Amino acid sequence: MSKPPLDGIRVADFCWAWAGPYGALQLAHLGAEVIRIESQTRLCPSRMIPPWADNETGINRCGYFNQYNQGKRSLSLDLKKPEGIQLAKQLVAKSDIVIENFAGGVMEKMGLGYEVLRAIKPDIIMASLSGYGQIGPEKGYVSYGPPQVALSGMSALTGYIDDGPRQAGFSYGDPNGGVHGSYAIMCALLHREKTGHGQYIDLSQREACAMLLPEAIMDYTMNGNQPPRMGNRDPYMAPHGVFRSQGDDAWVSIVVGTEDEWRQCCAAISQPGLADDPRFASAADRKANEDELEQIVTAWTQERTAQEATETLQAAGVAAYPALNGREMLTDPQVEARSTYVEHDHPEIGVRRHLGIPWKMSHTPCEVWRHAPIFGQDNDYVLTEVLGLSPAEVAGLKEKEVLN
Repeated sequence: MSKPPLDGIRVADFCWAWAGPYGALQLAHLGAEVIRIESQTRLCPSRMIPPWADNETGINRCGYFNQYNQGKRSLSLDLKKPEGIQLAKQLVAKSDIVIENFAGGVMEKMGLGYEVLRAIKPDIIMASLSGYGQIGPEKGYVSYGPPQVALSGMSALTGYIDDGPRQAGFSYGDPNGGVHGSYAIMCALLHREKTGHGQYIDLSQREACAMLLPEAIMDYTMNGNQPPRMGNRDPYMAPHGVFRSQGDDAWVSIVVGTEDEWRQCCAAISQPGLADDPRFASAADRKANEDELEQIVTAWTQERTAQEATETLQAAGVAAYPALNGREMLTDPQVEARSTYVEHDHPEIGVRRHLGIPWKMSHTPCEVWRHAPIFGQDNDYVLTEVLGLSPAEVAGLKEKEVLN
């Protein structure tokens, strides 16, 4: 059987919260050995927030942490102690990648900046996924994902027509920053393969979030236009949105992209005459009369369940799908058919279902090999097998509470 793409690559993961751990998760999914360095002196917030397994609190019971740290190892290391820093440096010497997402300058203050680590391992690849980057007047600011939505310009585009800007619904900046970071690391690995040189990656989560808005940024850059907020509508396609269906808070998404799809949509909702109605005869006409158009579509969808509307429209070649909640996503037949969910027996909470790897590769298959680690689960493995310490040395570190 073929090995995963990053088999043999080791990652020293100094991340916390969401953005960094999510980036490191992609590397674990690709087969890298990801060793997460964490400490109870500065416990990751993702170990301390709900949802909790069985509604029982505990640092190993958080669904949030256990989702975004699958397939990683945990080394509990107090980086406030000189011995902890020294062990971290020893781990870097045995690693290919270092990833962190503290505010700018934090790693340098701890004595683990790039120049220090490069002296230890000349071809090390280090990625810093801070909120604002390592240079500039805001480099030292602490940041979380929600501000990135506003600071990137995304909130200016998110919201209803003739209404104010809205939060995008979740912390877009975090997973987006993580994915951008993991992609940059993959590029750096290819560069190292060709040249033998490592490099430092300085990523700004704010700027990475802005990369999601190319049309809006270019429209302003080239034309001086600030795109308006338009809810679920599209600048050109209509109907395009999420329409209320039969049931409590039930909705179906519908998109008509071409003239053929428009005629098929009209036939599917039993109003073929709409295709020749002057109000809707072209894409421009449909946009000009979109309020009336959406009223007609909604009158049809409200009489049917989201699933019934989906099946009817899809059979006619029109893009449609129910807006799923969490429970429905867990039982969606398409997701189930792809074996997207994984289940592993966690030492503290038992077997739980998590979202696994969303891609399939034919020649280098990937898998989630283990549940997220319980705190400090891999101390002995890392210290003895990776760093080569003796049992007496490990015992001494435990006695000094360096492994904390």
